[in-house]
Amino acid sequence: MNGLFISFEGIDGAGKSTHIEALAQAFREQGRTVTLTREPGGTPLAEKLRTLVLNDAMDPMTEALLVFAARRDHLQQLIEPALARGEVVVCDRFTDATFAYQGGGRGFDLNVLSILEQWVQGVKGQGPDFIRQPDLTLWFDLAPEIAAQRLSGARVPDKFEAQPVEFFRRVADAYGQRMKDHPARFACIPADLSREAVWQAVLGSLQTRGWLP
Repeated sequence: MNGLFISFEGIDGAGKSTHIEALAQAFREQGRTVTLTREPGGTPLAEKLRTLVLNDAMDPMTEALLVFAARRDHLQQLIEPALARGEVVVCDRFTDATFAYQGGGRGFDLNVLSILEQWVQGVKGQGPDFIRQPDLTLWFDLAPEIAAQRLSGARVPDKFEAQPVEFFRRVADAYGQRMKDHPARFACIPADLSREAVWQAVLGSLQTRGWLP
C-alpha cells in the first residue's frame, strides 16, 4: 500500500484532537499501520524546539525558523520513513499552521514562509519542484469566540492559547486563505456541530476519497 499523509488543522479549541485517535483507529481496523504525530514535535529534537516555541518569548522570524527546523527533523526522521513503509501518517498540525499562526497571527512575511516551505519540505529523489504536503488536510473551522469559551479554564495556556480573540480571528482567516490556495487537499470540517456530527464529517471526507469504506 502507498503511504498516506493526513494533517489536522484548526485554531486552539476547535476540537480536532478529539478525533485524531478515532481516525487512526479506523485505519487500523482496515489493517493499516498508523503513525500518530504532531507539530511542532514528533522527534526528540523537534519536541525540544516545541517547548521553546510554545513558551519562550521571541520575535516572529525566530519563531518561524524554529518551527521549520523542527519540521525538517520531523520529516527526515519520522514522516518520510513512515510514508516509505506504506504507513498512514496522521499529524496534529503541519505547515498550514505555520502560515496561519506565524503568518496570519503574527503577521510574518508569507513570502519568506513560502521560501522556507520550499527549502524544508523538498524530498530527495522527488525532483526540484516537489514539496511534501499532506494528501488531505482536515481543517476544523470554528469561530474564535466559541473556541475561546471551550479553552477557558481547561488548562494553563501556552503563549499561543493565551492570545486575544483578535489574534485567533487572523489565524482563522489565514487558514481560510490557505484552503483557497490549496482546495484539492483541504476538507473543511464544521467544528461547531455535535461531536458525532463532526466525526461523520471527518469520516465522510475519507470515504469520498476512497481511503476508508
